[in-house]
Amino acid sequence: MIRIHLDESTREELHALRKQDLPARVRDRLEMVLLSAAGWSAPRIAAHLGCHHHTARAAVKGFLRGGTAGLWPDKPGPPPDEARRERVGSLLRDLLGQERTWTSRQLAEALRDHGVALSARQVRRYLKLMKAGYRRTASTLEHKQDPDKVARAEATLESLKKKVRRAS
Repeated sequence: MIRIHLDESTREELHALRKQDLPARVRDRLEMVLLSAAGWSAPRIAAHLGCHHHTARAAVKGFLRGGTAGLWPDKPGPPPDEARRERVGSLLRDLLGQERTWTSRQLAEALRDHGVALSARQVRRYLKLMKAGYRRTASTLEHKQDPDKVARAEATLESLKKKVRRAS
């Protein structure tokens, strides 16, 4: 049976944590640790909290190993590959520094030339991580308009507007 003996400062820290708004999983683990410190066995804790005794035992062992940090669950999956993230970020900065407009799909294709296979969606995630101002390009016909025709059309529209009459 695993026993936890808490000193006064750790006990106060755990009771202070108890008053905070914690995720349910962390709150349950905290209760398991406090009950274990009160002398309860893992099967008794599990029966009281409605979980498996392996769960209670793992929470106590996690606390013994990592202290209060052991109450929070580890993030799933492997840690992020910082070297790859930095490489992709530098390639994207180089591409975005060019004098042209990019779509996320075009950026993904350009990255493939450098040996980085990403989807357009992943490129958008990287742009968000970089806090790059990404917006889809707007479809306009402004570049195809003749300025003289635009001026004549605006003058015609202005002449067709209703005039504001003043009340007499």
